[in-house]
Amino acid sequence: METTMASGPGGYVHGYSGREARRLGDQADVLAALLHDGTAYPAGSRVLEAGCGVGAQTVHLVSRSPGVRLTAVDLSRASLDQARARVEASFPAARVRWRCADLRDLPFPDAAFDHVFVCFVLEHLPDPCAALAGLRRVLRPGGTLTVIEGDHGSAFFHPDSAHARAAIAHQVALQAAAGGDALLGRRLGPLLEEAGYARVGVVPRTVYADGACPDLGRAFTRDTFAAMIESVRDEAVAAGLATPADFDRGVADLHRAAGPEGTFHYAFFKATAVNPR
Repeated sequence: METTMASGPGGYVHGYSGREARRLGDQADVLAALLHDGTAYPAGSRVLEAGCGVGAQTVHLVSRSPGVRLTAVDLSRASLDQARARVEASFPAARVRWRCADLRDLPFPDAAFDHVFVCFVLEHLPDPCAALAGLRRVLRPGGTLTVIEGDHGSAFFHPDSAHARAAIAHQVALQAAAGGDALLGRRLGPLLEEAGYARVGVVPRTVYADGACPDLGRAFTRDTFAAMIESVRDEAVAAGLATPADFDRGVADLHRAAGPEGTFHYAFFKATAVNPR
């Protein structure tokens, strides 16, 4: 889950380390078929990826929509540099314009794009409805918006663990303290309607891993979700939310859910909408 915001209120609670950049790339790759299915844009169309981060989703957009005129925006110049390198390594001929900008003040004229794609960004913003309204301004009438968000309340697993549930709750609390909402997926549809979009449709995209699919358990349960929770360990301990031992026990129990006898469920929510203006 990545973002276009700087640190501080509305900041990215997981940080900008090299380890986090790798986790974002692994997450995008393992979820590509699940999240990007049904998303493809005609060659020549003007597409904005709002909050591209380190380019983890950008490479999949380029792969599935060759020939688009893609503009990728992020507030972090360092993330943009990583995104550019990631895309150029896989798709050197891709037409991508990289812009350092804030979603709250996009430097584009009205109706500049035919389609807008936003993935794992709104959950980090203090006012996601305002961000969606700003994206409407740069989207042409009849243009489409695609938004993907998670919801940590959809995480359940076996063996059950109070320590693991507490560690997840601590991450949710820390993200809320930073101005975000790790439970945003459940209210994605109402947010789009409030921001003035039409023909809003939301579909859950569920991940379920058990012993029958050990690769998914390792790639998503352990290396994506548990790694994301583990990334806030020091903050949770510093805030007095957990002792080091209790938090580490929670992460270890999430790893157990990725094992041969474990199961793990998580739901993402993918919304599409149209700018009616």
